Amino acid sequence: MSLDSISTSIDDAVGGFFEPVATKVSEVVFYAVPVGDTELPIIVAWLVVAGLVFTTWFGLLQVRKFKLAFDVVRGKYDEEGAAGEVNHFQALTAAVSGTVGLGNIAGVAVAVSIGGPGATFWMILCGLLGMATKFVEVTLGVKYREEHEDGTVSGGPMHYLPKGLAERFGKGGKRAGSVLAALASVMILFFGLFGGNLLQVNQSYAQIASTVGGEDGFMSSSAGALLFGVVISALVGLVLLGGIRSIASVTSRLVPAMAVIYIVACLVVIGANVTAVPDAFQTIVKGAFEAEGVAGGVIGALIQGFKRAAFSNEAGLGSAPIAHSAVKTRHPASEGLVALLEPFIDTVVICTMTALTIVIANPASWAEAREGESIGGVTITSDAFATVLPWFPHVLTVAVLLFAFSTVLTWGYYGLKAWSYLFGKSRASEITFKAVWSVFVIAGSLLSLDSLISLADSALFSLAVFNIIGLYLLAPVVKRELDSFLTFVRARKAGTSQDESGKEPAEALN
Repeated sequence: MSLDSISTSIDDAVGGFFEPVATKVSEVVFYAVPVGDTELPIIVAWLVVAGLVFTTWFGLLQVRKFKLAFDVVRGKYDEEGAAGEVNHFQALTAAVSGTVGLGNIAGVAVAVSIGGPGATFWMILCGLLGMATKFVEVTLGVKYREEHEDGTVSGGPMHYLPKGLAERFGKGGKRAGSVLAALASVMILFFGLFGGNLLQVNQSYAQIASTVGGEDGFMSSSAGALLFGVVISALVGLVLLGGIRSIASVTSRLVPAMAVIYIVACLVVIGANVTAVPDAFQTIVKGAFEAEGVAGGVIGALIQGFKRAAFSNEAGLGSAPIAHSAVKTRHPASEGLVALLEPFIDTVVICTMTALTIVIANPASWAEAREGESIGGVTITSDAFATVLPWFPHVLTVAVLLFAFSTVLTWGYYGLKAWSYLFGKSRASEITFKAVWSVFVIAGSLLSLDSLISLADSALFSLAVFNIIGLYLLAPVVKRELDSFLTFVRARKAGTSQDESGKEPAEALN
């Protein structure tokens, strides 16, 4: 039996198992109610309403404190001797590496194919609202993080839900928080597996296969897919063994590099078609409110925009607090402000540039996808670049690999923290998770895109339910933490180490 026939059998077996599961799970999670000519999934509305509530609660914080957030990232308000493992910039890049991924490339292409150009408008809106949600969950993640004897820290919904609710509501709150924390941990594992791992590998493989030899090349065969999965699996396993410091060290270099490569390429395509930019924006805005010819009309465009934005920036899911909790700070809200930059970078900037590139270039594959053809999202984006830079799909291949690799690493760290909460933090437990995570990488190159997106979306939005319940209940805690940090900032600007209460900042926090 040849290698190709063996790998083909594996391919068929993996796909045959996951596809029916994806269909059933999606039907349950995305239960929808009729709205106009289409249906609105209740779970999508749940995420958007959270963004609106927190934006109002904190008085448009994402606009008022945008500059302060950049000052914190630059280290202007660093505190010597603060507990943690990484600085503000490293925490941001580690978290951004988990959000800025193929959702920005493949996911956006899927959104503007199914929802039309107007989906871009709703993506941007969702990103802006998500900035407030991200601030809330990351502030809680740092406040209720757990510091271990070896100097490492753990944070995320599995910690702030039971601790925070117990602090506010006593024993009943602790019990409710523990249940929510366990459910959130399970969903983090599932979304990490399908969205943060398998989908990333799947789309990076699709780009490799299309640029190296084409449909008739070795990489397009089942054997090529298997080989690609094995190589990436080995690399992921090696880096994961180093923990968050190793991941932060890699992502703090990879994320800026890949972001620059990708943004410059988008600007080149947009610049080459600069006269078409006004019409493209007009098409996007018009499509957001008129969406003719798009499945579901305006609501259809809105749903696709919000779904893909939520997948891309992960605001409200409780995933980013896991990475941000490792930051060196005594003021949780300082990192919350840093975190609100994520949805802006990820969705408002990078996703918008991808959508503009596709709309302006209008590649043939995009037209085919809008007619219902099954075409990989990353292929559409690659074709858009090729209209101006015929050689760029090869460069995009490198960027895609960097995006995918950094996302798999970061979600491996997120998954490990959820795993440790559920099964303990022993060395054997951690090694078991890292081995399982790395092996599953291989399956990513063997699954269909539709199945992966369906499974990833289902886990993602389920996670949002459990996490956001806790965010609502703990919002007053976040408000106090924000006031504490702003007092510290005023004291620092005044050139003193004390806040207005006359106490040291670390004391005032308590």
